[in-house]
Amino acid sequence: MKIDLTDTTSSKINKALVQGRRAIGTPAVGMVLTLVIVTDEENAYDALKAANEASREHPSRTLVVIKRVSRSPRDRAKARLDAEVRVGTAAGTGETVVLRLYGEVIDHAQSVVLPLLLPDAPVVVWWAANAPLDPANDPLGALAQRRVTDTYAAERPVEELTARAEAYTPGDTDLAWTRITPWRSMLAAALDQVECEVTSVEVEGEGYNPSVELLGMWLADRLGVPVKRSVSSGPGLTGVTMETNCGPITLGRSDGSLASLSIEGQPDRAVALKRRDTAELIAEELRRLDPDDTYASALKYGVDRLGEQSAKEPAADKSAAAPAKKTASGSAAKKAASK
Repeated sequence: MKIDLTDTTSSKINKALVQGRRAIGTPAVGMVLTLVIVTDEENAYDALKAANEASREHPSRTLVVIKRVSRSPRDRAKARLDAEVRVGTAAGTGETVVLRLYGEVIDHAQSVVLPLLLPDAPVVVWWAANAPLDPANDPLGALAQRRVTDTYAAERPVEELTARAEAYTPGDTDLAWTRITPWRSMLAAALDQVECEVTSVEVEGEGYNPSVELLGMWLADRLGVPVKRSVSSGPGLTGVTMETNCGPITLGRSDGSLASLSIEGQPDRAVALKRRDTAELIAEELRRLDPDDTYASALKYGVDRLGEQSAKEPAADKSAAAPAKKTASGSAAKKAASK
């Protein structure tokens, strides 16, 4: 069921939500959180589709905030709010309100959103496009316990990691970090299978992909060894090689779907490591609403501390990579494996 409201108010939107629930015969509210999506018209469809799929696991009230650009000074001086209320099958397993803000109300989006939040339920804000550099100090971000951005969508994704580290507040997270969860799990499991000291690491992936830098910073932070960042043709992350005193451990993925794990003295194994869509990433982030200390520690390690290979230089042959002189203790490797 869809209800369109033109030049409306938050009060009328709340009444429309109650009306819609009664019309479909479900007057009780069973949502577990409020998800606020801040986006533009270009990205609104994909963001809303991902949120609806994630709502199967996390029934929520989804508020989509779209800030419309007014073409004339006269239109920019006017304040108008249009809304589209969706309940039932049109809104997944929760409720959806699409808010289109015009004119001066664009600068006061929090005053529109605040009356629509579910009482006594956590709030998550996701910027699908044009995320602020300091999400916690954004008026909408101040309403949330969890703030989700995506540096991959930024104009300068790798450079923006530095700004994210400087402005980090507990509760901030990044979909570029969420994308490497399977990689971190696989690498930790590989270290659990050996009693070796890691001496150096090489992380390989396409250029301008912040997930590659984040994985490198996580490994450097947890293992305390030099990490080299190499450029490949992608897609996304393509490989990690950990040099140890027992031989190299390599996890490589060239097709974005199936990876190969190679450990010295053991047969090579094929492992599923597909690139996940946005709905899976958002669903993972909604599973935990507490601060991610591991992300904070990796982010603050610093991009500039990673050894970077020039984009013009071909990717180095991993078999010829010489281990760095600095070594890590066995306890550091076990610490990484436990994460």
